[in-house]
Amino acid sequence: MAAGRCRGIVRGTDRRGGRAATPARIAGSVTHTAGGGTPAAGTVEPTAAPAGGARTEPGRPRRPDAEKGEGHVPPVNTPAAEPLPHLPRLPRRLRAEAPSWTETTDVCVIGSGVAGLTCALNLRRAGFHVTVVTKVHIDDGSTRWAQGGVAAVLDPLDTPEAHARDTRIAGVGLCDPAAVDVTVTEGPARIADLVHLGTEFDRHPDGSLQLTREGGHRARRIVHAGGDATGAEIQRALHAAVLRDPWIRIIENAMVLDLLTDARGHAAGVSLHVLGEGVEHGVGGVEARAVVLATGGLGQIFQSTTNPSVSIGDGVALALRAGAVVTDLEFVQFHPTSLYVPGAPGLGGGSAIAGVEPDFDGIAGDRQFRDDVTTHSGDRHSGAAPGGDRYTDPNPAPLRGDQQARPPARHRPDPAPLRGDQQPLISEALRGEGAYLRDFSGDRFMVGRHELAELAPRDVVAKAITTRMIAEGRPHVWLDARHLGRDMLEERFPTITASCRALGVDPVADLVPVAPAAHYSSGGVRTDLFGRTSVPGLYAAGEAACTGLHGANRLASNSLLEALVFAQRIADDLADRKPSPGLAESPGGDGDVCSTTSRAPLQEAMTAGAGVLRSAVSLEATAASLTALGDNVSGRPRPATWEATNLLTVAAAVTAAAHRRRETRGSHWREDHPDASDDWLGHLCLSISSDGELETTWEPTA
Repeated sequence: MAAGRCRGIVRGTDRRGGRAATPARIAGSVTHTAGGGTPAAGTVEPTAAPAGGARTEPGRPRRPDAEKGEGHVPPVNTPAAEPLPHLPRLPRRLRAEAPSWTETTDVCVIGSGVAGLTCALNLRRAGFHVTVVTKVHIDDGSTRWAQGGVAAVLDPLDTPEAHARDTRIAGVGLCDPAAVDVTVTEGPARIADLVHLGTEFDRHPDGSLQLTREGGHRARRIVHAGGDATGAEIQRALHAAVLRDPWIRIIENAMVLDLLTDARGHAAGVSLHVLGEGVEHGVGGVEARAVVLATGGLGQIFQSTTNPSVSIGDGVALALRAGAVVTDLEFVQFHPTSLYVPGAPGLGGGSAIAGVEPDFDGIAGDRQFRDDVTTHSGDRHSGAAPGGDRYTDPNPAPLRGDQQARPPARHRPDPAPLRGDQQPLISEALRGEGAYLRDFSGDRFMVGRHELAELAPRDVVAKAITTRMIAEGRPHVWLDARHLGRDMLEERFPTITASCRALGVDPVADLVPVAPAAHYSSGGVRTDLFGRTSVPGLYAAGEAACTGLHGANRLASNSLLEALVFAQRIADDLADRKPSPGLAESPGGDGDVCSTTSRAPLQEAMTAGAGVLRSAVSLEATAASLTALGDNVSGRPRPATWEATNLLTVAAAVTAAAHRRRETRGSHWREDHPDASDDWLGHLCLSISSDGELETTWEPTA
C-alpha cells in the first residue's frame, strides 16, 4: 500500500508466474512453495497430539489421498493452475501508537454475541477471569437479529444422523464429518444450557418446546423465541448472566487492532483503541493467556447485507495479520429473502414499494394462485420426518391463534432500528410455515426446481431468485404469506410483521418484496474441533471461525448451534491446557492505513463482481478496484481508517478465493463455471506472507 511499491498478487499455488515452485504435501494438503522446499505461509503445520490423542491438530489437516498418491498435484482446473488477479499488498500490522496502558486477564474474548458471551460464561465456570471486548455496545452484534431459531434434535422421532445428513447435503461435499457429528450430538445439551440460563423459548400449552422447520431441514427441529425474535431473547439471557458475574469484565466501544504475541509466537493479548478515552490516537492493551475471536461476520464488504454495521470481518483481518490460516472465504451465503428497501444500494432499490406492483391480480381470498399448493410431492411438508401434529403439520393451513401465547415484549427488537447498509431480514421460518415465493407473473417458481420447493437450501433459493430477477428485469420477487392469516403472522412473526409495516407493506394483505442480501460467511479463521487456530493460544468461534461444519453452504439455524457447541469446547480445551505465554512483545505496527473514502467504492466493487453472481471477468474487475483502493492511503490512523483497512483485507481474501475456485458449489456461484466438479472437492486456505501478499494452499478433502 506504500507509494511506489509493486502491486501484489495472490501466490502460493500458481505455477505459471515464473517462480520455481516445489510441490509439497503437508498434513494432507497440496501446496507449492516459493523457491526451495520451505512451505508457503498458507501451509498448516501439524502439531503433536497430547497424550491419549484427545485433541486434533490445529487447522483440521485432512488425511492424504491414498488413490491420488502422496505427491498428487491437482488437475488443470484446480487452484494449482489458476492464473491470479492482481490484489493489493496487505499490512501485517495496523499502523498505531504503542499501547499506553495495559490490563491483565486470563482470557480475552473479542465479541459479545452468542459465541463470545457463551464462551465467557463457560470460561468462568472453568475458573478463568475473562475480559470481553466489544466494538460498540454489548448487544449491537448480529445475534440479536437472528430470527429463525436454533436447530437441534429435540423431537424423539428425529435423530442426530438425520440432522447430520441435512447438514452435509447443504454443505455440498465440503463439510468436515467430525465437526458435523460433534455439533449435532452435543447440540441438545447446549440448548439445555440456554434454558438453564433463563432463555425463554416458545412452548406449547403443555410446556413442550415448539419446533419449526426451515430451508434444507427435513424435520421440524428448530426452537425459537418470541415468534421470530430468537436472537434477541438469547442475547438478553446471556447478557443478564454475564452481568451477574463480577469476574467478567466488559470493555465496550473498543476496536481491537492486532494480536499481541510472546517471543515464541504464542498469543498473549491484543492491542485496542477505546473510543472516548484519552486522546484519539491513544491505544491500550489487554494481556491474556489466550485470546478468543468471536467477532461475527463480514457482510459489510457488500452493499446490501442483513449484517449490522459493525460486521466488517475484524476477526478474519486480525487473524490474517497474525499469521493465522483462513479458509472457505469464497462461500458467502446470501440470504434469499431480505426485505427489499426502496432506494437501498446493491441488489435492488430505486423505486418506492407502493409503485412496484405484481403483474397479476388477487388478494388472500382469491385462489387463482392456490392450485399449486400441492403440485409438488403431494404436500408442503412431504419431506418432513414423522413426529405427530405437534412437530409435522401436513396441512398448509396456519396454526390457530390460541396455540401460541403472545411473546413477552422483551423478546422483540425495535421494528426498524437498522443502521447503515443493514437490510431487514425475512426469516426462512416464514417459508417453513407455508409462505410462497412468486415472480411478477404470480408463478411459484421454486415448485419443480427442487424437491423442497421454497424450503430448498439457501444457495438454491438465492440463485433461483436472482435468476428470476434478471429474467424479468425486476429488482425483487414477492413473498406471499397472505394465506397464513393475521393470527399466525402477528403472533408467530411479530418482528417481521412490524418491519414490513414500518415500510408500508402489510404481509397480512400485501405481497412482500424480497431480494437476496449478504448474510453469513461459511468460511473464516480455520479451527480444529476445539476452536484452536494455527496460531498457538488464538481461538475462534461463531461466524468468525471456520470449524468445518458448514462446508460450502450453511444449513439454516445451524449457526447459533455451532457457536454454542464450540464455545463450550474452547473452554474445555483451555481448562485442560492452562496456557502460560511469555511477556507480550510490542506490536510495532507501521504500515499504511486505507482512506475513509474507500468504504463505499469497495462495497460497490464487491457487490458488482463478487456478489451472488461471479465470473473471472467480474472478479478481476473487483480485484483491480481493490488494488486501486489499496493505493489510496491515509496518513492518519484512527478507527475509521483501521476499519477501512480491515474491509480491504477481507474483501481481497474473499475475491482471491472466489477467483481461485473455478466451479459452482453451494453459495459460490460462477457463471463461467456453472457446474460442480469433483476436482474441486477441497478447501482453499489463505494467509498473508511477510511482505503482504496473499498466499493460498489447496487442500483436497479426505
